[in-house]
Amino acid sequence: MSRRVVITGLGLVTPLGVGVPVTWRNLIAGKSGIISTTSLPNYEKDGWDKIPSKVIGKVPHGSLTEGKWDPEDHFERGEARRLALFAQYGLAATKEALEDSKLINDTDTPKDRIGVAVGSGIGSFHDLYENAIGFNESGYRKVQPLFVPKLLTNMAAGNISIKYGFQGPLHSVSTACATGLHAIGDAYNFIKNDYADVMICGGTESSIHPLALSGFARARSVTTEFNDTPEKASRPFDANRNGFVLGEGSGIVVIESLEHALKRGVNPDNIYAEIKGYGLSGDAHHITAPLENGDGAYRSMKIAVERSGINVNDIDYINAHATSTVIGDRAENNAMVRLFGDNTNNVAVSSNKSSIGHLLGAAGAVESIFTIKAIKDSIVPPTLNLDQIGQHKEDSQSLFKFDYVPNVAKSKDINYAICNSFGFGGVNATVCFKKFS
Repeated sequence: MSRRVVITGLGLVTPLGVGVPVTWRNLIAGKSGIISTTSLPNYEKDGWDKIPSKVIGKVPHGSLTEGKWDPEDHFERGEARRLALFAQYGLAATKEALEDSKLINDTDTPKDRIGVAVGSGIGSFHDLYENAIGFNESGYRKVQPLFVPKLLTNMAAGNISIKYGFQGPLHSVSTACATGLHAIGDAYNFIKNDYADVMICGGTESSIHPLALSGFARARSVTTEFNDTPEKASRPFDANRNGFVLGEGSGIVVIESLEHALKRGVNPDNIYAEIKGYGLSGDAHHITAPLENGDGAYRSMKIAVERSGINVNDIDYINAHATSTVIGDRAENNAMVRLFGDNTNNVAVSSNKSSIGHLLGAAGAVESIFTIKAIKDSIVPPTLNLDQIGQHKEDSQSLFKFDYVPNVAKSKDINYAICNSFGFGGVNATVCFKKFS
């Protein structure tokens, strides 16, 4: 059974703002959502001051009318206390996506034909830390009754399903930094294989915590430079890149079969894009470092392109995973060069992590939304802080041959685009999107 799968709703919570309009506007304007930990209220008390990396991509706090985050804008006070922050972000983004798709008012679609596939790479870091400290200091009585339900990575998906009564496939992948993109790809397959007509899918993460940042700093994964100029810290493909910036947020996408969307009255002009193919692979190499030749990334992209039924030269834009690490950006670039060969002149490549940091399990979902918006609006978001392309001392400059859209967004008609996500454990995911027609 061949079913076309289209995108009809989008929802975002990011360091650039709460909601798709404000986030997209700030992204295209070249703004940064990366801040210094020195601005946090308990900088010394919580131990941020002892961590060599002092930059994070944090969802801004304030009123929703200003495009910022206040849980009371989304939940009753008692409800918010029962939900971990990553689940709150996922629920808020879901509501926006459902309203955007007009599905929130749909009463005709059977609930068992609507599913949820929303993942998280880590779940509730805060609850794990607080309950471990409470148990260590005072024992059993200090462990919260909702500790385990708040901790689990599938609880964003579970709470979305329960809140809206969606009884179709309930799925929560957790594949590190490929989580959000795997969730969208898996949801696409659920619709293609007729498990559902509609899927609410994406990723959510809230790991801005001193213990989390400490762990990534000890692993030498995050940047320790540009602490005084946080907006310059994330610099994918740049000569001075030296680590990623830890971020948080959520991206939720409503996808459905084209037949179902048209049947329920969706205006074709309001369809954002179509999903054409999904690729995934494993490096089988190292728990944190990719193969330098990018073989796993190459195979993931190649599968997505082949399953889309297109030629690689049809691709106009790549939303790169590029996290601003030395080896990671090089490996992905090597994979792209291998995929495209000499036909790189017309391909735009950019990394949104320069603007928001690395949202871990939410990254692929948020970046898919940016890819979808790029197709719909015919504009490629910029790669910020890209001053010297690929000229790191260990890089071969001759291999950095794409248009990386440095610092300023550019207008471009995009018919096909791919979005990449790669994660610890050697996991790779790619989704191919097409302009809807």
